[in-house]
Amino acid sequence: MTDTPKTTKSREGLSYRDAGVDIDAGNAFVEAIKPLVKSTERPGADGTIGGFGGIFDLKAANLDDPVLVAANDGVGTKLKVAIESGVHDTVGIDLVAMCVNDLIVQGAEPLFFLDYFATGRLDAEQGAQIVAGIAEGCRQAGCALLGGETAEMPGMYSGGDYDLAGFAVGAAERTALLPRGDVVPGDVVLGIASSGIHSNGFSLVRRIVEQAGAGLGDPAPFDAETTLGRALLEPTRIYVKAIRAALRETSGIKALAHITGGGIPDNLPRVLPSGMAVEIDLSAFNPQPVFSWLAQEGGVARDEMLRTFNCGIGMIAIVAPDDADAIIASLEKNGETVARIGRISPQEDQRVNFFGDLAL
Repeated sequence: MTDTPKTTKSREGLSYRDAGVDIDAGNAFVEAIKPLVKSTERPGADGTIGGFGGIFDLKAANLDDPVLVAANDGVGTKLKVAIESGVHDTVGIDLVAMCVNDLIVQGAEPLFFLDYFATGRLDAEQGAQIVAGIAEGCRQAGCALLGGETAEMPGMYSGGDYDLAGFAVGAAERTALLPRGDVVPGDVVLGIASSGIHSNGFSLVRRIVEQAGAGLGDPAPFDAETTLGRALLEPTRIYVKAIRAALRETSGIKALAHITGGGIPDNLPRVLPSGMAVEIDLSAFNPQPVFSWLAQEGGVARDEMLRTFNCGIGMIAIVAPDDADAIIASLEKNGETVARIGRISPQEDQRVNFFGDLAL
């Protein structure tokens, strides 16, 4: 008896596209966003992308003794609100804001920004909306979008999920770096208003929305003029240009603190010298209605609100008393809302001490 030859089923070879990655679509996406990148050009960067690395001419910063300052951050689970709402044109602003606000508090001018955009499947329209937001954030901050990376990773991200990370580099004169070492008791603490939740605390925000049974497409309970999703996605305010103007026009800014995760209790001590504490008057705050809704709907205690959210204050400046009026005038002239919210005192126990009632 002879053996019957086994037949081998012919099959076509697999491609990268079969595995879920479309190189041609990625190249087309880069071409599509080039005008957005070009719109962020500034001295030192010509607004072009496509090379292996971005180039910045540091001489264009016109600094005598420059020190580079770098920061990186993401948007966190606020992205889930964007994905579930189908609103992708603002989270790019958040991405830039979270990085450049960390540069300006050290006295550094943001020079350039790079982004990392990872997704399971590249949707060109969605991606263009995201990059449009990044470009808008860069324009607001006066920095160049120097380059980035778009990673299509099927199996890592499902459905329309994506993640963002940002990287910013700035420069300052060595003698102008903040915080200064001359913070003393009696210095004035200024609170600069936030635009809303910014990009922190969204794991709690999403839990409260779920508990309330609220739909992101429904009218916001605290703002009937917009949807809940849009209201929650109000982008993080970028303070760079107003603060840079105040630093140029006045001489009394001693320290700045960006109020992000951990709120005032965790962020303000980062710029206080040893032995110094701060007294904060909560009655001077003017929290946006979204904070009252979150506190009431979630039954969130005051101290938990203050450590999770900015509660209406996105940036804090510690200033010399004699310069406070001039600094407030400069910031307000450049579009910021400012309030005197406290003063520096010698440390006795806690570094941040609250008094007064928070209007939630």
